[in-house]
Amino acid sequence: MSSATPFALLANATAIRWADVPEWPASDFVRATSAELDRSARLCAWFGMSEQEGGPATRLVAVLAYDADNTLAVGHSLPFNGSYPALTVTQTQAHLFEREVWEQHGVLPDGHPWLKPVRRAGDDAPANSPFFRVEGGEVHEVAVGPVHAGVIEPGHFRFQCAGEEVLHLEIALGYQHRGAERALQGGPHRATMFQMETVAGDATIAHATAYASVMEALGGREAPLRAQWLRAVALELERLANHTGDLGALANDVAFLPTAAACGKLRGDYLNLTAMICGNRFGRGIVRPGTSGHDLEPERAARAGGLLMGALADTEQAMSWLWGAPSVRARFENVGRVHPSQAASLGLVGPSARGCGLVRDVRYDHPAGWYRFAQAPVVVWPGGDVFARARVRSLEIQRSGEFLREQLVAPPDGDDLESLPEPAPDTLAVTLVESWRGEVCHVALTDAAGRFRRYKIIDPSFHNWAGLAMAMRGGAISDFPVCNKSFNLSYCGFDL
Repeated sequence: MSSATPFALLANATAIRWADVPEWPASDFVRATSAELDRSARLCAWFGMSEQEGGPATRLVAVLAYDADNTLAVGHSLPFNGSYPALTVTQTQAHLFEREVWEQHGVLPDGHPWLKPVRRAGDDAPANSPFFRVEGGEVHEVAVGPVHAGVIEPGHFRFQCAGEEVLHLEIALGYQHRGAERALQGGPHRATMFQMETVAGDATIAHATAYASVMEALGGREAPLRAQWLRAVALELERLANHTGDLGALANDVAFLPTAAACGKLRGDYLNLTAMICGNRFGRGIVRPGTSGHDLEPERAARAGGLLMGALADTEQAMSWLWGAPSVRARFENVGRVHPSQAASLGLVGPSARGCGLVRDVRYDHPAGWYRFAQAPVVVWPGGDVFARARVRSLEIQRSGEFLREQLVAPPDGDDLESLPEPAPDTLAVTLVESWRGEVCHVALTDAAGRFRRYKIIDPSFHNWAGLAMAMRGGAISDFPVCNKSFNLSYCGFDL
């Protein structure tokens, strides 16, 4: 289907000259994008770009994915002011993207059903914006956050309830006003790599890999195979650590302490394996554009493989306790259900999508780097509830463990490291990486000097927070902690 698209086609982790990207008047661009989404595409990115620094005119840019064809597509609008017909009217997955564009660039998506700030309300906190309200004599409102009991980041949850039943949940984030994307303007700078490693700390490897791949695409050169291999190893270790931690937290939420205690320890074991590579438990320093900041020589690889085998065996035991407990299944099954059609309409990605039966995994749909040579099998579970999302994580631990066992015993030979050319001028590069939460998307556009004219980051949480709101609809408000944990989305990855 992608071969007939009017958009420009490209593969994951590649670049295209900006002059070769097709453009339309804004209204025609919206119609063209909607038509592609109706066919077989999904929306990876939709963002605005000032035509001139500080200028009033704005372009809209879209990145689409044709998963069945392993192809990406890009297009943009002509610069315009004022308003344009909202894509959200026909495509629900554009809802948050268009609110962000309106907030950042002041162009109005005409017809948008619920237009309010994503991260700011003037100088006020997002919670001071209007919230949707359900009217009725028995309806009451429950507000949670932004300050929470745990040591977590701020987020506000506004429930409309009839007794215990949640009729509607609206989520307000963006309290930190991090300005990460603004800091990237005019880059790459000396600090850019370190900023990428802190976009979302628990997805350090994923975002660092996306940035390195963008820089390599702009430079017209791939990283050595050894570096690509090490990135994949680190990315799967990141997946193991976070999935294990999530399953322990889910067990804790339903008071199943054997698995909760075991997974707390095992998460540390996987983090320590990452630290064996680079000295940092989150993997900072491993990924560098065009190369690798560290290596894993045979002796340490063998030692890591032995420790990995022990950790995987212990994790399998902890999972057998979890899945063998009727009390756990009773609290997970038929709780927080999202229908596959809802997941597709909202544009969910990662375990949140695969737990609804959708086959969406960048490692399979758009393989780049080492995943072109050694793919990790896709794990799908059709239930759409807490149980399904937890089962996907549990099975992905097994698949990632198998992947790592194979990779650690047969690493590729080292390559001579080469310097990476400067980024090409007036060029657009797109990279997707399957983080443990789902699809990370980085889009870079350079100016005539090869500096970043625009750098857009879409963390999977940006797609998936709406899924949590939908999962709560019709459920009990007391189920919110376990539903929230089954998605485990990022606050800081959202607030860029």
